[in-house]
Formats: sequence, C-alpha cells, structure tokens
Amino acid sequence: MAGNADMVAFVRARLADEEQVALGAGGDRWRCPADVPGEVHDRRGGVAFTVRDQGFDHHIALQDPARTLERIETHRVLLGEYVEVAELDTDRPAQDFRSGRAVGLGFAVRQLAAEYAGHPDYQARWLPRFIQ
Repeated sequence: MAGNADMVAFVRARLADEEQVALGAGGDRWRCPADVPGEVHDRRGGVAFTVRDQGFDHHIALQDPARTLERIETHRVLLGEYVEVAELDTDRPAQDFRSGRAVGLGFAVRQLAAEYAGHPDYQARWLPRFIQ
C-alpha cells in the first residue's frame, strides 16, 4: 500500500474532520416539522435552522449530523477494504481477482478523495484512473 498510503491517510483525516464537526453539532438527527415549514429541528425540538421561503429545509435536514456520522462509517469500511489490497492498485494491474478488486476499490477511494479536491493537501495524482 506504500504508494497509496498517503491518499488513504488524507481521506481518513478528512473524515475525522467531518466527524468532529458532526459531533460538535450534537450528532443528532434533524427533522422538518409539518406545522412549521422552513424550520429544521434537532431531536430535542430546538431549531437547528430556519430557512423560510427558500425551500432548502428538507435538503438541510438530510445533511444532519447523524446522517453524516453514518456516511463517515460507511466510507471507513470502504477504506478498510481498500487497505487490504491497496498494494495491488497500480497503473498496470495483474489480470486476477485481487488486482481487479484493488483497482475497483482504488477508483472508489479516489472518488472519496476527490470530494476534498479543494483541500490544500489534496494531490492531483489521486484523481481516479480510467483503465480499459
């Protein structure tokens, strides 16, 4: 995994950053009560956001801290699977199952890294490969 370790470390660090933000926001699931359109509430009934007349309330509610924590966990599982075969994720992979798995998982991890392309530590060499 030596060549891909820095990419994995980068994604793990970004997920840890997001996790801290979600936990700092209480880790709660948000909802949009029908009786107060435009408001997004946390589980205690407190108003997390008010976006009256914008139509963004349901979208914002789907970005709640609890959902973010769930997404982070699924991404960590994907990273763990990739780490097992990352050394086989090369520009010229072998034609076997493990190498194919490595390239497929590598593509997925590169996509995860690309979500943070605006981060100063992101490296262009992590862009997804398109191999035929």
